[in-house]
Amino acid sequence: MMTTSSTPPAPANDDFESLRARLHRAIPGGAHTYSRGDDQFPAIAPPLFVRGKGAHAWDSAGNRFLDYGMALRAVTLGYADPRVNAAAAAEMDKGVNLTRATLTELQAAEALIDLVPSVEMVKFAKNGSNVTTAAVKIARAYTGKRYVCVPRQQPFFSFDDWFIGTTALKRGIPGEQTASTLVFDYNDFASLQALFAAHPGEIAAVMLEPATTLTPCVPGCSGPANWPTPACAGCGNPAPNFLQQVQALCRAHGALFVLDEMITGFRWHLQGAQAFFDVQPDITTFGKGMANGFSVAAVAGRREVMEVGSIDQPGMERTFLLSTTHGAEMPGLGAFIETVRIYREEDVVGHLWQYGKQLRDGMAEVAARHGLSKHFHTDGPAICLNYITRDRDGNVSLAMRTLFAQELLKRGVMMPWIAICQSHGAAELAQTMDALDGALGVYAQALDGGVEKFLQGPAIRPVFRTHN
Repeated sequence: MMTTSSTPPAPANDDFESLRARLHRAIPGGAHTYSRGDDQFPAIAPPLFVRGKGAHAWDSAGNRFLDYGMALRAVTLGYADPRVNAAAAAEMDKGVNLTRATLTELQAAEALIDLVPSVEMVKFAKNGSNVTTAAVKIARAYTGKRYVCVPRQQPFFSFDDWFIGTTALKRGIPGEQTASTLVFDYNDFASLQALFAAHPGEIAAVMLEPATTLTPCVPGCSGPANWPTPACAGCGNPAPNFLQQVQALCRAHGALFVLDEMITGFRWHLQGAQAFFDVQPDITTFGKGMANGFSVAAVAGRREVMEVGSIDQPGMERTFLLSTTHGAEMPGLGAFIETVRIYREEDVVGHLWQYGKQLRDGMAEVAARHGLSKHFHTDGPAICLNYITRDRDGNVSLAMRTLFAQELLKRGVMMPWIAICQSHGAAELAQTMDALDGALGVYAQALDGGVEKFLQGPAIRPVFRTHN
């Protein structure tokens, strides 16, 4: 068991350091996602996990952690859910991946079409970057236009050059690869209008996440305080939200309205955040929440748009849309079908909202008890919480964030961010509140005595930075 006192643990043992060295020797960055890198966690964090079950994960020394990372938000039911695993195993027995299209991929496509009103056709892949890039290609092929607009406040759409070249990480990317990607400000409709004015008749699509901790509601809207009901579809506010404004602008100029629901899909609403915010995109991309951790992503949308990738229309110019050997791998799609069944029958989305509310309120109460309400608080709606850490002067501080995560780790809780799953229940909430109480006690001491006296190792650093 992890220690529950505030006494710092011994430095990472030789086995941990050996594992860390092996990771960096074998894998650039030490992991296959930069968000899993050593620079994103306190120095005392285990270098790797060996297994997970429910809302918990175990390191190589046998220590158990209550996890709020949930595989970068990909796990919504809980690790190793037996129902989903059984569905995937059944597909393995069918051959995993066959020479022609399979009944499983047809059923999976029809399941998504049946679930989400804006979806009439779907193409599956294995990761989000592939399907967002496919969405860009579809938009350019369908409209015959060049530019794609994305908001600067949303940090990641794809590892492909068209997007990454717009970030601080430009090494290895020719400038011409990103010349056709334009940046605007989320919730600033005028900034997007300015791009349309500057490039008349040339914008193929606007792509954005429906919401993060930033939501599209008009200023003064009372909805967020009461979410998940009423959502925008049932709101009495006559002013359109930002997404509705963007949708109308795209329609007026012949651009496609593309929602990246990689994170919001299957969390905000069973039919996606598009249903929550009362919009209907031309194209949607899904991923993380689709199959409880199995590798499934999708680009989906209305038939007229998606058919640019079809082969059954004689004489139509071809678009090489997505052609992936493993895109229709049956175990993942079987897991998706079963995950959707569970979503439908057990109101998983409702549980995620409810637990998020309890966690948010509990964090606020513990912070107030320690006199830290101005230095530690949450941001965003209950379904998309983020914790904000501030230093003695009230400035947002990565050092204080690292200290907070470090102290939670000592108490058996890993919280690099907040991702909730169905397996987070009353016992997990109680453990979290207990760990939070201890961690914020140290946090208060660090505000007075200096964080460097309490932090064991360097502060975490942004992924999108120019140098290591």
